[in-house]
Amino acid sequence: MHRKSTYPAGSLKTHTIDSRAVANNMLGDPTRRRIDVYVPAGHDGRGLPLLLDIVGFTSGGPGHTNWRNFGENVPERADRLIHEGRMKPCVIAFPDCFTRLGGNQYVNSAAMGNWDDFLREEAVPFVESEYGCGGAGRRGLFGKSSGGYGSIVHALLYPDFWAGAACHSGDMGFELMFATDFAHTLRRIAKHGGTIESFIEAWEAESQKKVDGDDLHALMILAMAATYDPDPGAFLGIRLPVTRDTCEIIPERWAEWMKWDPLTLAETRADGLKQLKALFIDCGDIDQYNLVYGARRMNKLLAAKGVDHVYEEFHGTHSSIDYRMDRSLPLLSERLSR
Repeated sequence: MHRKSTYPAGSLKTHTIDSRAVANNMLGDPTRRRIDVYVPAGHDGRGLPLLLDIVGFTSGGPGHTNWRNFGENVPERADRLIHEGRMKPCVIAFPDCFTRLGGNQYVNSAAMGNWDDFLREEAVPFVESEYGCGGAGRRGLFGKSSGGYGSIVHALLYPDFWAGAACHSGDMGFELMFATDFAHTLRRIAKHGGTIESFIEAWEAESQKKVDGDDLHALMILAMAATYDPDPGAFLGIRLPVTRDTCEIIPERWAEWMKWDPLTLAETRADGLKQLKALFIDCGDIDQYNLVYGARRMNKLLAAKGVDHVYEEFHGTHSSIDYRMDRSLPLLSERLSR
């Protein structure tokens, strides 16, 4: 079934860039990276704000520009919102940041690669140069889950670079969402040979046939370990913050993870968010990863520090929430067009 649409369709062009930033990765991931760029109908990009779409774990930028059954991809959503007068015209870039471990948190890592640098020093300058869009005060980013995490962390770290951010169901409150999965991860490793290397080998062999959801969740925890506390001397840079036999937290290792919790970063960096033109945070009230509690804590913290932001809860889980972009994209585009 094809969606019937009378909305003027914007253009979509695929580019590739060679990244120096992620050349340090230990995963063997390619440094040649795809960036799809959407330009709304009737525009060539010049003078428009720039939005960067950073996606959740297991996805990549091109996943948001692909054909969708019974629904809209992001360019189609933007076409509709702009046609309805709800969204200001914007250039939207979709960088491919997929990794061997299934995803990305968009921060620099000695194991995963310097994905923070890739976004700010390579992807954004390339798109802005090619299309004459964005620039200081007119660039923002948005995403869900890991992409929501990347959005709020980039806003906290670089409020002078980004002028707006939207965090949909983003990772925060690490002790509620990650720590509860450590025992599960150890069980999956034990099932596949007892080492991280044997687990990855089994995953890469079996995932060619059928993806096991339990193993996928374990893979996600390993990806987080390689992101937040990489060990350059370990296989793919992965070390867990728990003991392998009793699953006890190793305080110094877990502390490295907690440094990257947005709630931790916001304790000292929230004032920088006052520079933003737009900050949007939402989460489902029955999010299966317990993210709503972290989102509520962030809302409370930002309110106490006097940071202007929009916070919304909706009835739903972590799944099938692309429709929430109908709330964030109009806000970002309007504020960044000023």
